[in-house]
Amino acid sequence: MPSTTEWHAYDGRFGRPRAALLRGACACGWRGAAEYPLDWTVLDDRKPLYEADVDLTGPIADYHAHLTVVRDTAVPLPEPLTALLTAPKKDLETAAVKDPLVALTALADLRYLIAGVGADAALAVHVGRIPMETVATALGTSEAAARRYVNGNLHP
Repeated sequence: MPSTTEWHAYDGRFGRPRAALLRGACACGWRGAAEYPLDWTVLDDRKPLYEADVDLTGPIADYHAHLTVVRDTAVPLPEPLTALLTAPKKDLETAAVKDPLVALTALADLRYLIAGVGADAALAVHVGRIPMETVATALGTSEAAARRYVNGNLHP
């Protein structure tokens, strides 16, 4: 049976399963421990679940708490590098609207730069035998996602 992580798809309509509860979740694989039951006695089962008045504050708060933990354990970027990465955003957004060909040219140059630096960094991870668990923590993601990211940069 096909499945999805979109919580609102489990509304029981059109033969789909009906969710009994909600939990916070993240693309990294984290799933919140707290469960938030759905009260189907007050939900209109003729409408899509995303249109229902479902209280999402609990799962969203759990997700934000997870992100805080991830941010606190991830390797922080030095301030000069953060400033360097933040500065072109506004210029590129403006160029995308006013002169999209300039924006695309700049993005092509950035992709070339990213591919080269990414390959160097990924090679350094492999040569240095940095454990994937350490890489995952530094990037704030799962080991599987970190492995895909490193290997994707090693072989762009």
